[in-house]
Amino acid sequence: MEPLTHIAIVSVPVYSHLRSILEFSKRLVHLHQDIHVTCINPTFGSPCNNTKALFDSLPSTIDSMFLPPIKLEDLPLDIHPAIQVQMTISRSLPLIHDALKKLHSRSKLVGVIADGLITEVLPFGKELNILSFTYFPSTAMLLALCLYSSMLDKKISCEYKDLLEPVEIPGCIPILGIDLPDPLQNRSGEAYKQFLEANERFYLADGILVNNFYEMEAETIRALQQEEGKGIPSVLAIGPFVQKGSCDQGSEIEYLRWLDKQQQNSVLYVSFGSGGTLSHDQINELAWGLELSGKNFLWVLRPPNKFGIIADIGVENEDPFEFLPNGFLKRTQGHGLVVPYWASQVQILGHGAIGGFLCHCGWNSTLESVVNGIPLIAWPLFAEQKMNAVLLTNGLKVAIRPKLNEKGIVEREEIAEVIKNLMVGEEGKEIRQRMKKLKSAANDALKEDGSSTRTLTQLALKLLHK
Repeated sequence: MEPLTHIAIVSVPVYSHLRSILEFSKRLVHLHQDIHVTCINPTFGSPCNNTKALFDSLPSTIDSMFLPPIKLEDLPLDIHPAIQVQMTISRSLPLIHDALKKLHSRSKLVGVIADGLITEVLPFGKELNILSFTYFPSTAMLLALCLYSSMLDKKISCEYKDLLEPVEIPGCIPILGIDLPDPLQNRSGEAYKQFLEANERFYLADGILVNNFYEMEAETIRALQQEEGKGIPSVLAIGPFVQKGSCDQGSEIEYLRWLDKQQQNSVLYVSFGSGGTLSHDQINELAWGLELSGKNFLWVLRPPNKFGIIADIGVENEDPFEFLPNGFLKRTQGHGLVVPYWASQVQILGHGAIGGFLCHCGWNSTLESVVNGIPLIAWPLFAEQKMNAVLLTNGLKVAIRPKLNEKGIVEREEIAEVIKNLMVGEEGKEIRQRMKKLKSAANDALKEDGSSTRTLTQLALKLLHK
């Protein structure tokens, strides 16, 4: 039987973004079974095993359409992964346009929901006379920055990093210019120009779907919603969407067996997301800091990379243990465990032994920590992660952020002090209590009568009645 309502989801070739938009899609079709989804995926190579596992977990009401891989042979071999993604997106636009037209001609396609990195899709929806939404897989605070970026550009004349006073974004806590996302750190650069252009396209959307819940950013969401009808699209807080279960195939996993032997809330989990890496010097300082703290830890370690990110999380061509201090593994044996490249974060954060999370402040990881009530050490690396760290430390007060030295390194003594403060200190106890309240609010938002569920139903009704 033909589905009553058909919508298209347009993803981007970034693992963390893909995870988020697919979790949203799964919840949408679970709550509203009259909706059928086709996920259109631009690609620039064969998907890694982790990506394949995401699509293997999809229900029958979600179809996947993988576009022909984009050729990038004309680009330098050592190009930054962000540029690789951007080129894939721009070169895939004609293919996405054709795919949407074909879907529209074959079925009752009523809407398209595009990832926030691919706002170029929004005009396609207007052309086909269907609803066009943006799925924004980060904070309402970042969305506010995006929507007001042109206003700030006219108001501020110097580089953001040179501002002496914090930047005031309507509805948000003040933020230093150096903590704004990477594209804003060089206003004469191409990335800044593209950032402003992409943000202008948000205004074409019939609505912007934010992967957060109202109670976590109430002031910011309320401020954005008050501007609806004055130019800003409707802002719908419909999260948190986090991955459930595991991509691991085996049931006997060494690090989970190790966690089973540890006391409740005694282990610090250390991970920098699906691809984040540190410099060799910073790996060395982090190792010494973990050792000096004397606290139990589980560390997912990747080798250093000049870009600070591994583009393909399935590639394992270096031994990360080679970058650890001599004797570190032996000295920390018993109270520390280092896992190379990747581990099932969902399972780890859900384990009772975990008492803290040293985190890069990527939004998926942050929400996974929130729904499990795990207090944070905020260690941002790139993109909007510094902005997220400000929200977590200054706004929500559920994280501690270590200080950098003049060379941009967090030193071992600072690391050890912050770890002890979070795991056994008074500040850590207060953070734990605030995080427990946030966990409860996140769970409530997803209940049948919760704020996010009600808002998602509003979206579904809008699509169903198109």
